[in-house]
Amino acid sequence: MSFVADFLLIPLLAVLAPVLTRSVGRWLPIPVVVFELVLGIVAGPSVLGWARPSEFAATLADVGLAMLFFVAGSEIEFRALSGRTGKRAVLGWVLSLLLGLAAGFVIAPGEPAVFIGVALCSTALGTLLPILRDANELRTPFGRSIAATGAVGEFGPLVAISVFLGGRDPGLATVVLAVFLLLTAGAIWYAFRGTHGRLHRVITSTLHTSGQFAIRVLLLILVALVALSVFLDLDMLLGAFAAGVIWQLLMRNAREEDREAVESKIEAVAFGFLVPVFFVYTGVTFDLGALLEQPMLLILVPVGTLLLFVVRGLPSMLAAPVGSTLRDRFAVALMGATGLPIIVAVTGIGVAAEVLPAGPAAALVAAGMLSVLLFPLIAMALRRERIDLRTVASEERL
Repeated sequence: MSFVADFLLIPLLAVLAPVLTRSVGRWLPIPVVVFELVLGIVAGPSVLGWARPSEFAATLADVGLAMLFFVAGSEIEFRALSGRTGKRAVLGWVLSLLLGLAAGFVIAPGEPAVFIGVALCSTALGTLLPILRDANELRTPFGRSIAATGAVGEFGPLVAISVFLGGRDPGLATVVLAVFLLLTAGAIWYAFRGTHGRLHRVITSTLHTSGQFAIRVLLLILVALVALSVFLDLDMLLGAFAAGVIWQLLMRNAREEDREAVESKIEAVAFGFLVPVFFVYTGVTFDLGALLEQPMLLILVPVGTLLLFVVRGLPSMLAAPVGSTLRDRFAVALMGATGLPIIVAVTGIGVAAEVLPAGPAAALVAAGMLSVLLFPLIAMALRRERIDLRTVASEERL
């Protein structure tokens, strides 16, 4: 990208995306991430050529991806991961991994099958959380089941990437991962063991000053865990996700109004700046040419989207709340099958290692884009229809 594109075009597209979302949303509620991706593709080399990949923009996009996983980790409800819902979410992901690997070996036998399998068993929790929040579903049983499914659907693939796709022997990779998890567990134990009153007092006193201690500590934790994962040659997103979990535990005993104020600032930094850069840049670097050069690959896009539903969506139904109707279970399946960030990360590793060709990788990413466009839209429509039917039934009883 040129200097002008780096510092003007991406922010311009990031501003235009929510404007289009609001305009189109009057007729069709499309997630803002879809417009960010599409605008990036249109502005990128594949269409208009106004924006091109650059080292600076790539670094900023990596920070945005790390921030997306940090937010996902900080939003996890541990109550949702405990008991029946958590166990079934883990069981559903293990089943997804097995189905994904089987599908991968059918599509491309050999090493590429592992990349395809890991990509297909992911859930885009960071993408789903804003949708659930906007629909006031975060604290409902439905929202908690999605949170559990998404947490396992992001953490599980990150572990799989670190063990199987890191370029080292799986046995050694497992040992290194265990070291990372042990160090992270120590940090989580420290965050969990005390009330951290002094930390909260400093945060409260600087919430509305130039000190902004909370954001500075947050960034320090994020950078430290990402640096540790990179040093150990693990995927950086594992460190970002763990940093979000630690931050949540550090803030759990803070005053509610302070916690909400800090969360608002985190969302402003993440979804107002860094995360849109990641999605726009993903669109810019999307290899549409490789997809169009082989028309047969276009068939892989709807097939890949269907595979996401079968491989990741159907097993996600195991974590549906007790007493869920078929409509609710179908909505859980659709939300669980929504994947993109992990797919982008996995295909990027595969292409860089010259294991995955650019064309099939682009088809997988396109399938992830399509899942983000369609699955939450249908799922939330099912939820709204169910709520409307329940309201009508209640009024009829009155």
